[in-house]
Amino acid sequence: MEDPTLCANGCGFFGTPATRNLCSKCYRDFLKEEEESTKAKAMSMKKAIRPRVESTSSLDDVATSMAQLSLSFDNTKKTINGDSSTKKSEQCEMCKKKVGIIGFKCRCGSMFCGKHRLPEKHECNFDYKAMGREILIKQNPPLKPEKLPGRF
Repeated sequence: MEDPTLCANGCGFFGTPATRNLCSKCYRDFLKEEEESTKAKAMSMKKAIRPRVESTSSLDDVATSMAQLSLSFDNTKKTINGDSSTKKSEQCEMCKKKVGIIGFKCRCGSMFCGKHRLPEKHECNFDYKAMGREILIKQNPPLKPEKLPGRF
């Protein structure tokens, strides 16, 4: 019978040859580090393989890329200045409770928590009757009867 060997990292626990003479905790950490280094190598390879922008690109391509850059710059500028539209969507309009991704968006355009999600609870100003009438009109067009040939 083989004597148990201590962990190769010197943590005091026993290791096995199947885990490179590491204990279970040290072996798990070793696997995580190995996985991270593999991911880092893959990312560096992707960056190295990424196609270069050719100097023969057309003016249209350059113009569209410039427009995209300016749009992204404007969006970044709005978030830095504290755009209030994102803050509104994260809070209930009635109680100002943070709702995050579980908030309910009403047809009036506001975000509400579970208590205030119903139109009666948050004094909704959306006209559900008018919407229902419009849907019925679209789904059921008026039928005009055919004229009978012998009638006036």
